[in-house]
Amino acid sequence: MSRAIQITAYGGPEQLKLAELPVGEPGPGEIRIRHVACGLNFIDVYQRTGLYANPLPLTLGMEGAGIVEAVGEGVTHLRVGDRAAYASQPPGAYCERRVMPAKCVVQLPEGIAFDTAAGMMLKGLTAQYLLNKTRPVEGLEPGDFVLFHAAAGGVGLIACQWAKALGLQLIGTAGSAAKCQLALEHGAAHAIDYSREDFVARVKEITGGKGVKVVYDSVGKDTFEKSLDCLRPFGLMACFGNASGPVPPFYPGNLGPKGSLYLTRQTLFTHIATRESTQKMADDLFGMVLAGKVKIRIDQRYPLAEAATAHRELEARKTTGSTVLVP
Repeated sequence: MSRAIQITAYGGPEQLKLAELPVGEPGPGEIRIRHVACGLNFIDVYQRTGLYANPLPLTLGMEGAGIVEAVGEGVTHLRVGDRAAYASQPPGAYCERRVMPAKCVVQLPEGIAFDTAAGMMLKGLTAQYLLNKTRPVEGLEPGDFVLFHAAAGGVGLIACQWAKALGLQLIGTAGSAAKCQLALEHGAAHAIDYSREDFVARVKEITGGKGVKVVYDSVGKDTFEKSLDCLRPFGLMACFGNASGPVPPFYPGNLGPKGSLYLTRQTLFTHIATRESTQKMADDLFGMVLAGKVKIRIDQRYPLAEAATAHRELEARKTTGSTVLVP
């Protein structure tokens, strides 16, 4: 049996209930992992509310780290006793133990702690594919400007550091002066407090009126239209979340007059659909962390049983960096 956080109906944080669930043995292509730490992400909120629907009852959580307890037939890259970490479908990380597909689980290097791994796998792999694989048609070169919303969050702080390592000038937005300072301390070239400033005007000022080559936007409804106005001709609007709500229906014809813009909606799970791509991306992330180019901030830790409190703090924009749940 395993303690787990489960929902039986969509709704607010009050739907998160502690349950005792059977675990069982891994089948072909699966492993059983004992979690040391589990990650908290905004996608968990989307799944809790039903914005991203899943069959109920549902154990939440897309990210975790721990020890491999059992290995199913056909799994060759993991062994019993291995330190391991993942960002993976299907949901189910909010628990002590789980059986899950092995293809998105990777060995965790000794130099990276379990809570660090649990706080960085989904977020770090997201930053990896955004900055390295989701690029404008004209490419990105050292010195180029990019705009990154929610720059003081888990993905944002990793992206600030990674962008600096690539030589990019990342303009970050955040909702307070303190969060802007945090983004600057982590490598952002500029930070805009959107609670006090018009971020479109500031972006144009910073870039000498040219705009940025790409906007990375996980906020959604509240920033979408203005983000398009921050782009230079042939720029890329890269949406990868909707923390403020989904973007309303949009007329593609509007992209033409704004500069023949490109628009994409990205998801991590397309990028880690194969064992090979997952390992390659994870190796890149681990290399950046072990080299000290990216440091992972775990700013909040909650016992697993307090997952509802963690969700409330996340939705209230009271968190910075990464948050982990401890079974």
